[in-house]
Amino acid sequence: MTFDDHVRAALDELPPHLAAALENVAVVVEDENPHDPDLLGLYHGVPLPERGDMTGMLPDKISIYRVPLEESFPDPNELQEEIRITVLHELAHYFGLDEDRIADLGYE
Repeated sequence: MTFDDHVRAALDELPPHLAAALENVAVVVEDENPHDPDLLGLYHGVPLPERGDMTGMLPDKISIYRVPLEESFPDPNELQEEIRITVLHELAHYFGLDEDRIADLGYE
């Protein structure tokens, strides 16, 4: 599987009620964050609970950074698991969870 395939698989494995709740958000793979090359992922946007009418607004974006993930997790099985965790972590921000709550859930 390619890196992109792993990201797609993490999204495909979401429970149906969570997948159905994803609105106006794009999940993209980028090489690395230009401001913080060690960052694994980043949510850019307005968390779902804080949104008003988003008509006409650009989609929120979740960036998954390929280079730091591949460099930090050279083992293919570990890489696959860390991609899944990173996708879930950033989706948790989309759903309005803060870092403490995400840590409680085990997606830190």
